Amino acid sequence: MKLTVRALSKTLSSALPTKALGLFREDLVTAQRRDPAATSALEIALTYPGVHALWTHRVSHALWTHGARTPARVLSSMARAITGVDIHPEATIGRRVFIDHATGVVIGQTAEVGNDVVIFHGVTLGGVAMTPGKRHPTVGDHVMIGAGAKVLGPITVGTGVKIGANAVVVKDVPCGTVAIGVPARLLPKPEKDTRDRDLIVDPNYFFEAPALYI
Repeated sequence: MKLTVRALSKTLSSALPTKALGLFREDLVTAQRRDPAATSALEIALTYPGVHALWTHRVSHALWTHGARTPARVLSSMARAITGVDIHPEATIGRRVFIDHATGVVIGQTAEVGNDVVIFHGVTLGGVAMTPGKRHPTVGDHVMIGAGAKVLGPITVGTGVKIGANAVVVKDVPCGTVAIGVPARLLPKPEKDTRDRDLIVDPNYFFEAPALYI
């Protein structure tokens, strides 16, 4: 389909209703709530690549779902060059997601990320096959994925899960558990790790003898 400037503008208008601005504001509030280093919403809007990546993805995803796939891919490629975050426009990202530090995050085409998820730098939500169809992870709500973690394949990460830094996860992770190590092993979440404000804390912090991982 030949996409003129007027057609692209019309597509954007229909793909991005007024409520999209509410999502953008919510992304700002989420970053300010999650990051103790944040000083203001203006600082976040101007300097946080994770927020920029989310905003750009919300636009590119809307374009993709409305059939403007080439512009969506161009926009996501530009975002990758600027932010260091690679999110395929078909991937589904929920509300109140926070991508901290952001550099090196990769989220594949068929990945699904729930609400209230925290993702640190260097995380990959990737595939393990080159065949079409569902091949990337589904991540539930209230999940934390630590720096450098790799979550691979069409697996499910349940609600309330924490994945430690540098973990490699290739199997389903049940709700409310912790996954640490290479390959990841599952542990019950410590009772003291239950507060929403602790979602950004790596699970290894809560264990007296944290596992070493490479």
